Amino acid sequence: MPIHDRTKRIVAGGLLSGILILGGCGQQPQTDAPKGAPLEVAVVTVQARQLVMTTELAGRTSANRVAEVRPQLGGIVQKRLFTEGSDVKAGQLLYRIDPAPYQAALDNAKAALGRSEANLQAIRSKAERLKELLADKAVSQQDYDDAAAALKQTEADIQYGKATVETAQINLGYTSVKAPIAGRIGRSGVTEGALVTAGQPTALATIQQLDPMYVDVPQSTTELLRLQRRLEKGQLNPNGRIRNKVRLLLEDNVLYPWEGTLQFREATVDQTTGSVILRVVFPNPKGTLLPGMFVRAVVEEGVNPQAILVPQQGVLRDLKGNPFASVVDSAGKVQQKMLTLDRTIGNEWLVTTGLSPGDRLIVEGLQKIRPGASVKAVPFAPGTEKTEGKGAKTAPPAPTKN
Repeated sequence: MPIHDRTKRIVAGGLLSGILILGGCGQQPQTDAPKGAPLEVAVVTVQARQLVMTTELAGRTSANRVAEVRPQLGGIVQKRLFTEGSDVKAGQLLYRIDPAPYQAALDNAKAALGRSEANLQAIRSKAERLKELLADKAVSQQDYDDAAAALKQTEADIQYGKATVETAQINLGYTSVKAPIAGRIGRSGVTEGALVTAGQPTALATIQQLDPMYVDVPQSTTELLRLQRRLEKGQLNPNGRIRNKVRLLLEDNVLYPWEGTLQFREATVDQTTGSVILRVVFPNPKGTLLPGMFVRAVVEEGVNPQAILVPQQGVLRDLKGNPFASVVDSAGKVQQKMLTLDRTIGNEWLVTTGLSPGDRLIVEGLQKIRPGASVKAVPFAPGTEKTEGKGAKTAPPAPTKN
């Protein structure tokens, strides 16, 4: 074969191959689903379940009992008999005030009482003799009256003397300043040699009883009225045993190991904050809680026997901020329902109205659907969410190069 003809055939074959390749590049890629097939969405079936309703309220801790130790008489502090920051018992001796002037007053009162008691017998005998002589007209009425008055005065002096002795004994006892309650005592406000007076504004020391502890938390009247409406509508079971349970979160977000008990709710609303105070009692055997700590109390309001909880990703909001959800009806079409939400619990919404048990809520594929569209519902598998279900945009397919 001539070389010229062979070259022509090679060129013709190359052109034919190029045409076939270009034709193949112009074909459209095949899709996973045929055109017009219903879109696939992931759904969860709405179910009602029993739920213990709780409210988290911030508050402060306070001591169960607080006693400010103050002197009941004046004098010089001779000795302090406790260690600051230690636990003391009720009746334990804390301070000793100089007892010398009060001991002298007690001795003086006892001496005066003894003098009156010593004169009593002689005066009584004289009055009795004059009374007998008066019957025989041997003495005047005036002499007898003077003797009888002297007897009554001596008896009154004895009663006064007894009261004076008792008062002096009480004052002498006040020189020993004792703990009125058991608890932990703080720092001392005075040292030895300090002059103290009765009724002084500065306390000698403060004792606080730390087991159990109080936790005072404010609750807004809005939440209080909302709770009352739930109870009236039967949305909550007013189980008194459950509602009295309170848990506690400490400042480091650690759950306190002991449960507390709701003691009472204030009957008066604070006009500045629009709230009422709830007082909760917590055991504090290890002294973990200290007065003034910031804590969060988880108060159990009651039990909702038919609570509807749905994933947060299945709830959207319109331009006005109203929540709604998309469900798949029995015909396989998308329907929108407006919702009333109560609160978030974990990663779920508590739905008050709008959804019913058995509804198939769409939680994945929401950006691809429209109301009334036909879809294919598949069960939602947690952990396999697509990025578009979280609001991310999917990138368009890359153009085919020829």
